[in-house]
Amino acid sequence: MIIQTAPSGTARLAIMMYEQPLAPADLMIYVISNHDAGWFDFDRDPAIDQSTGLPYNLAETPAAHITTTSRLSPEFNQLHHPYCGLISSMHSWGLYNGRYGLSKLVLLDKLAQTDRLVVEKMLQGEIERQKRLKQELATDASSADWLDEHRIFQNYKQLQFIDTLALYFNRIHPSERVQQDFENVPVNAHEDVTVTINPAGANQYSLSPFPFAGSGAEFSFLGRPVRPEMSKTPGGWTAALKQSPTVCERVQLIAA
Repeated sequence: MIIQTAPSGTARLAIMMYEQPLAPADLMIYVISNHDAGWFDFDRDPAIDQSTGLPYNLAETPAAHITTTSRLSPEFNQLHHPYCGLISSMHSWGLYNGRYGLSKLVLLDKLAQTDRLVVEKMLQGEIERQKRLKQELATDASSADWLDEHRIFQNYKQLQFIDTLALYFNRIHPSERVQQDFENVPVNAHEDVTVTINPAGANQYSLSPFPFAGSGAEFSFLGRPVRPEMSKTPGGWTAALKQSPTVCERVQLIAA
């Protein structure tokens, strides 16, 4: 779950993973849509952050819970196709390790020493999963040529860009969004660029260089307004989230 920022005294938008509506294109679209599938059940019955009275925000989720979601996401994706499982597993492993050196944020460094054992066990499991899935892909003539490391990391970086671009909107209230750079966005298997986003008014955001097929496309995501006092709802947060009305936020991406 992602808890969006908000002006003081106003409800914050809770964005649950199951409400978020390349080559090989079909498989990459699938894993982009489902790379956080391990959160589906947890978001419906979330653990509560006592410091805010709200469900835990994504990065603050305790290790016992977040490591489970990190494992379940590639498990879900590999059932669809081993390549989806591979990219999803890389995403899970990368979140704890600076996105394979693409990000300065290393989640592993922020963990308490008491949590490292369970996290390192999960991470080793993902390394082993990736080896198994690569072996499975290598035995199939239709997927063997997808295993070029440059192509794999091109697809991995595509997922990271889409993921962090979504977080730009999901995590930050519209009134608080400012210019932001997205580094290591792949042009091809060997070349990356930095994409800069800027608010452009009226729910529009300009990107330069523009990374999509056409300027002016509209995107939307769903969330539910939440306040700490909703914890007193009969049935707890599970019932409160069901009762909170769904809010749709729309944005348009344009070329700078």
